[in-house]
Amino acid sequence: MSETAPLNTPRSKTDLFLSFTVLALQGFGGVLAVVQRELVEKKRWMTQAQFVEDWAVAQIMPGPNVVNFCLIIGGRHFGLGGALASLAGLLFAPLAVVLILASVFGGVSDAPWAQGALRGMGAVAAGMIAATGIKLIGALKLNPMGMLACFSVMLSTFVCVSLLRWPLLWVLLGIGSLACAWAYQQLSKLAASEASS
Repeated sequence: MSETAPLNTPRSKTDLFLSFTVLALQGFGGVLAVVQRELVEKKRWMTQAQFVEDWAVAQIMPGPNVVNFCLIIGGRHFGLGGALASLAGLLFAPLAVVLILASVFGGVSDAPWAQGALRGMGAVAAGMIAATGIKLIGALKLNPMGMLACFSVMLSTFVCVSLLRWPLLWVLLGIGSLACAWAYQQLSKLAASEASS
């Protein structure tokens, strides 16, 4: 999809509710891949670059990132009512499914086949997240920080969180602050060069 092609918008709060209900019911083991495919590629409510930016904001806010993301999208299009419609769509049907599954699964949760199924789904979820991450790397070409800086931030974040096991708050404050400062500097240079032209 071209980053400059005209985008669609949700038609109503009902459209937001139904869209996020469908997203939530597809999101077994991780909804990131599903959200990206549905909102960027199928519905075309946003570009890949917009998705990366909004997901980054949702990721660093307190609470579940997909909940934060749906609030951002709903609020952008229909204000508080849209945010609440998106949230209701995201939570209502999965809550019903989880309650039904919990009542059924409770009796067999210790069975070896059930434990094996859960471990297998964990591998699927990790694969979905990795695949989406790789797909989203292309959007970094448009990032004002530059590809080298983006990869440096990604690598240092990975090392600090996964290998060194530093608390996420300190990684966000440290690396996140440096990345924000670098992005601000690059955007300032870009604005100055556009103003002088």
